[in-house]
Amino acid sequence: MGSKTNTIAKRFIIKGRVQGVGFRPYVFRLAYEYRLSGFVYNQTDAIVIKVQGDLSDINKFSADLPERLPPAANITSLSITTEPVENIKTFTIKESLDLNDDISEISPDIAVCNECLEDIKSQHHRFNYPFINCTNCGPRFTIIQDYPYDRRTTTMETFSMCGTCEKEYIDIHDRRFHAQPVACSTCGPQYELIQNSVSVSRIQEIILRVSQLTEEGKIIAIKGLGGFFLMCDALNNSASKKLRDSKIREGKPFAVMFKDLNTIEQYAFVNEQEKKSLISWRRPIVILEKKKELAPEVGKNFNTIGAFLPYMPIHYLLFEKLKTTAIVLTSGNISDEPIIIDNHKAQAALSPISDALLIYNRDIYNRTDDSVVKIINNKEQVFRRSRGYVPEVFELQINADSILATGAELVNCFCLGKGNTAILSQHIGDLKNYETYEFYLESIERFKKLFRIKPTLIAADSHPDYLSVRYARELSLPIVFVQHHYAHIVSCMVENQLNTPVIGVSFDGTGYGDDGNIWGSEFLICDLKEYKRVAHFEYIPLPGGDKATEEPWRTAVSYLYKIFGKELTYSDLPFLKKIDSNTVSLVIQSIEKNINCPLSCSAGRLFDAVAALLNICPVSDFHAQAPMLLESVLQKNVTDFYRIHQDDTLSFLPVIQHILDDMKNLVPVSVISAKFHNTVAEAIKKTVLSIRETSGLNQIALSGGTFQNKYLTECVVQKLENLNFKVYTQHLVPCNDGGIALGQLAVAAEKRKNSRLNELQEG
Repeated sequence: MGSKTNTIAKRFIIKGRVQGVGFRPYVFRLAYEYRLSGFVYNQTDAIVIKVQGDLSDINKFSADLPERLPPAANITSLSITTEPVENIKTFTIKESLDLNDDISEISPDIAVCNECLEDIKSQHHRFNYPFINCTNCGPRFTIIQDYPYDRRTTTMETFSMCGTCEKEYIDIHDRRFHAQPVACSTCGPQYELIQNSVSVSRIQEIILRVSQLTEEGKIIAIKGLGGFFLMCDALNNSASKKLRDSKIREGKPFAVMFKDLNTIEQYAFVNEQEKKSLISWRRPIVILEKKKELAPEVGKNFNTIGAFLPYMPIHYLLFEKLKTTAIVLTSGNISDEPIIIDNHKAQAALSPISDALLIYNRDIYNRTDDSVVKIINNKEQVFRRSRGYVPEVFELQINADSILATGAELVNCFCLGKGNTAILSQHIGDLKNYETYEFYLESIERFKKLFRIKPTLIAADSHPDYLSVRYARELSLPIVFVQHHYAHIVSCMVENQLNTPVIGVSFDGTGYGDDGNIWGSEFLICDLKEYKRVAHFEYIPLPGGDKATEEPWRTAVSYLYKIFGKELTYSDLPFLKKIDSNTVSLVIQSIEKNINCPLSCSAGRLFDAVAALLNICPVSDFHAQAPMLLESVLQKNVTDFYRIHQDDTLSFLPVIQHILDDMKNLVPVSVISAKFHNTVAEAIKKTVLSIRETSGLNQIALSGGTFQNKYLTECVVQKLENLNFKVYTQHLVPCNDGGIALGQLAVAAEKRKNSRLNELQEG
């Protein structure tokens, strides 16, 4: 390699997602192809390459380098400089260097590749081996403990490579060249099936036994990539009901893993963009429109299916033997607790609710649940961001170094700043749950260590009682408090690289307002420096406070009382037939006397009220069930909408009256739901039109959990784009509360940049 006659040398410094994705082996093979000498190595913040050879060969290498990347690799910056020629005869991969606290991106976990699926049937030392991987696939984030990404800094450290694996590891022509988790049945991790205190360790016997148990309607707890999962036959209703009862899951739909794409298309409608997400290396759960029913207990009256494809070798091995082509694969936890990752904890917690436990002997270091996405306006929108997406970073137009944003209370994710990048955590969950709060604290410490960040400034929600805020105060560092709905809009702005003022439409269920009331229907004019609230929905008392989120009928009664007072005979309303009459009377009294009735203008509570009024969901089994069901029943070809009273405060009282009239006239619930959704979209359109007239702004940012509603979001975007608005939504960052930490981080960075220290409060 590298003739001395016309030899030149170039140094490449590459940043991005270039570690743990087979980048060094890729560079090695490319250099070998063009007969270049030199070296490549990881350092904490970049990949460094030096190549020597003929100028034309180096130019070809340089041109091909960003074009033929491994599937999960991504380059964010590439610099090239001329270097002195050294006496180097070959091209080598050098030891990684740990130079400073700067780091490059860490790869998310990658679904098993097709080449490995072929190898699993052809390589004798990996025949049916459920931990097969290569430089293009396998565990990454879930096993990494420290940086740089080498075997010694992962939970594979305890597994010494056998001679065969080591030979592959050092062979440039092998796909497992420098694959850090490389292993085989001789030297790698192993599964073990435990049933009635009897252990089975042979993989063929394990697969056969798990298949038999599934066919018998049993529940199996399986250790997955980022935690344990509970599995049963998705076509067996009694098994699905048993699993639902055991998990105390009640009405929430189960995610379903299908054998292959053809099977999914038998049960759901799949467009090209949805197909692209389903088969991507990230392998998220994709919410699809239902075509054919699974077991009734799986979907629980929803017209959608949360579908996904196999992403671990064990999934493929199981489907070879399973008679069913669809399995429920839901998080291995009880109720709202975090997904379990420890074998001993799984035996204690999951054995009582499962018929067998399938574990393996490699540790999971960073827990991740399955990610959830939905295709809205032909683009992937992430609802739950975890496996396959985390810990990808977001580029900022501002320095956010050493800032920790603590996030929200529900659907929590936190965010850390590293230079001009933001690192958003995996889905954490509801911090009111003690075990989830412990997971939150543990994950923050692990992210700080892994990404080498020592926070000096905290960003937190303005709600005084959130546990994330209490944690922020305990750190005894300066704090920037960021209003909840403002953080939503800034999160959308950051993802879309917006740095000029926007009209922000922030709709969700709950957020602490500047006036001490519950906000959630906010029209803002804002940039990263400040915001102004210019419109919102009318305030309505919420009888019982947080209780109203669990019992939407309470909010429906509040709307009705605001319209009719005592004149209405509430006992005649169908949605209250199953509610104790004394309880209804007490709720009405609490409204009359203003006892435990905080005021709310939340869009989420309005959707709750309409869902209850239509008797779709008077009582909710899980967060956001009522709005989800309301969207699920709507008829898509309806264009009518109701009249509302509209100025700076939008009153939906006339809408409630019109809905009651439609109910009396026996208008189908599906039509009423569609008309209501159309009304909300029309209200947004008219309000932002009015704001544009007075402000001159034409950029709209939509954020907040309400915009997880596919029908509403597509309707709003179409209406606004028809009026020449430039509309921005979120895709890689959840628009629900899982995304607000990113907004908090950016606001805090902007305040620090402008030395607005008077707005920082000591924790």
